[in-house]
Amino acid sequence: MNRHRIIIVDDHPLFRDALRQALATGMDGLEILEAGGLEELTNLLAGAPDIDLVLLDLSMPGVRSYSGLMYLRAQHPELPVVVVSAAEEPSTIRRCLEFGASGYVPKSLPVDQIRSAIEHVLKGEIWSPPDVDLNATDDGEADQLVAKLSTLTPQQVRVLMMLGEGLLNKQIAYELGVSEATVKAHVSAILQKLGVDSRTQAVIAVNKIESGEWQKIAG
Repeated sequence: MNRHRIIIVDDHPLFRDALRQALATGMDGLEILEAGGLEELTNLLAGAPDIDLVLLDLSMPGVRSYSGLMYLRAQHPELPVVVVSAAEEPSTIRRCLEFGASGYVPKSLPVDQIRSAIEHVLKGEIWSPPDVDLNATDDGEADQLVAKLSTLTPQQVRVLMMLGEGLLNKQIAYELGVSEATVKAHVSAILQKLGVDSRTQAVIAVNKIESGEWQKIAG
């Protein structure tokens, strides 16, 4: 029997516990780990490289919508990620798949469908809700931005996340344990890759595809 190790990443302990119990009672051969946020997940992955799947919530403290998924896919491109989220808009599902998610599971789905989705992804398949039309949200400008965002390195994604929170270069440098000069270099690279002229424009550009979840920096 194949044994799989998965990590549930969600900042709500009650939901993590409910999902853990639902998967453990309905699927054989699962070892389930839990993380309450992106930093905890990063530490888990550093100590457990043989993880088969991550179940990731989009909205957590310190994470702005797709940014957690972007960072995880850039840092661990070989690791399948299934987004488990309360959001059910076709545009959100489509963007997550474009950013490299192997599946998208709305939290409103019945437990048996969640199990089925995870089983499909563990077999190497891509899964999304079958009743959602992912082609109904075509947006050329947003598609171009998604392509540009996908070129960011893991560290650049983290810097962009912090720009979205309104942090200054000095604060970002402290959080990442690097010099201000390094942060400035990352910011310059981000602006160049996104084709914008300022930090504010970078955050506003990302805001266009994230349903207003990125905060705009004033001034």
